[in-house]
Amino acid sequence: MRPAALIFDKDGTLFDFHATWGGWSRGLIEAEAGGDAALARRIAEALGYDMAAGRFSPDSIVIAATAGEIADRMLPLLPGGDRAALIARMNARSAKAPQVPAVPLGPLFADLAARRLALGLVTNDSEAPARAHLHASGLSARFGFVAGADSGHGAKPAPGQLVACAAAFGLAPAACAMIGDSLHDLHAARAAGMTAIAVLTGLAARDSLAPHADLVLDHIGALPDWLDEQGITKP
Repeated sequence: MRPAALIFDKDGTLFDFHATWGGWSRGLIEAEAGGDAALARRIAEALGYDMAAGRFSPDSIVIAATAGEIADRMLPLLPGGDRAALIARMNARSAKAPQVPAVPLGPLFADLAARRLALGLVTNDSEAPARAHLHASGLSARFGFVAGADSGHGAKPAPGQLVACAAAFGLAPAACAMIGDSLHDLHAARAAGMTAIAVLTGLAARDSLAPHADLVLDHIGALPDWLDEQGITKP
């Protein structure tokens, strides 16, 4: 079925993962370590982050985890730490993180809107930072549905966010395509009964994503060509 809606992941899909979160994560780790270099190294190791390179490993929990899951990985290293307070600090810092687009987003989303496609965003980030990132990128008005892991629909790889998005658009899941950079995104798409499209602007390699995807693109900038092939053209 040709898609009537495109549902996007955020980190690693709309925004380049390493370029956006590489340096930012160093700041978060150092702040939580309170100037203790040895503790910062332990936190970085727990998160799969290379402090020297400023990059995450391909199997890092951060790739597709919720803020709560990341906090749970950090808390054993922060004796006496408060989970809710840590999540709040992470969300506040995340909302201010400058996002590096994977491709020029304004022209792309103008193109997608001209094709009369419904557009949604589902992320394992929290909803408030996600909306802040869309606003800062001038994209808020483009999305008819936005959900984070704390929005009440669950988190990927479970399909709840995707099913809720399709319902909000009045569409069957089969009429939607999910675009993401991680196996969590693709597994959620499969579980929801949606077309699964992988992009390579996150940390996962083509070889790991391809077996679980209907289509693998280098980046979301290739979507218009694919839509043309599907007969979904601009008027």
